[in-house]
Amino acid sequence: MTSPSSPETAAPSPFTYVGEELDLFAHAVNWKKYWAGKIAPYLGPRVLEVGAGTGTNTPLLATDRQDYWLCLEPDGALVSRLNAVVEKLPSRPKKLDVMTGDTRNIAPDARFDSILYIDVLEHIEADKEETARAFGLLAPGGYLVILSPAHQFLYSPFDKGIGHFRRYSRATLRDAGPPDSRPVRLFYLDAVGFAASLANRVMLQQSLPTVAQIKFWDSYLVRSSLLVDPLLGFNFGKTVIGIWQKPF
Repeated sequence: MTSPSSPETAAPSPFTYVGEELDLFAHAVNWKKYWAGKIAPYLGPRVLEVGAGTGTNTPLLATDRQDYWLCLEPDGALVSRLNAVVEKLPSRPKKLDVMTGDTRNIAPDARFDSILYIDVLEHIEADKEETARAFGLLAPGGYLVILSPAHQFLYSPFDKGIGHFRRYSRATLRDAGPPDSRPVRLFYLDAVGFAASLANRVMLQQSLPTVAQIKFWDSYLVRSSLLVDPLLGFNFGKTVIGIWQKPF
């Protein structure tokens, strides 16, 4: 694989994160383990993590089973924290890099086996352009994995406050996927947590949840969803995951 651009040569990115949600959701330990288990089968030997943030998700996914892992983060203010996290990973890929920038800064002939957007695509206004560009960076047989908040009718001051352009349904996430790709799975998670999101949309109208609310959701609602989601066939929930494969 051609090496991506280095952090020093990457062009400045217009993308920055708004708000404190990265630190808040670091408390969602059960939730992170839940979705990480669902996407783990689609992690190949060379992985691009787009919008790696402060590195709260990387330790859940990056292991010595991977040959190469690139954490790509557009907000330079977060990169120092991201570097500190990845330096202490208990199980490291054979090579791990951190790069400031976005997918436009990666060499067009670079190839990855898996490209991840974990709570990222909803922050990007031109989402179809983004997924098409990512698809071009996939090796044949590689997977594009997107996790995003679900259901536009749940869009709340919280979404607006942290810079979300939208929430997705299975249908709209499918439409945002790259052309000529093969959808592998489109499914929902956290059916029980949906009620909490609906309550915030209708009654609370909070721009940010409190740490106590995050911990309650993570300790009780997520654990309940572990039981309820399979019973519902993963057809209902407040988070949607899409997985596409590039043809061989």
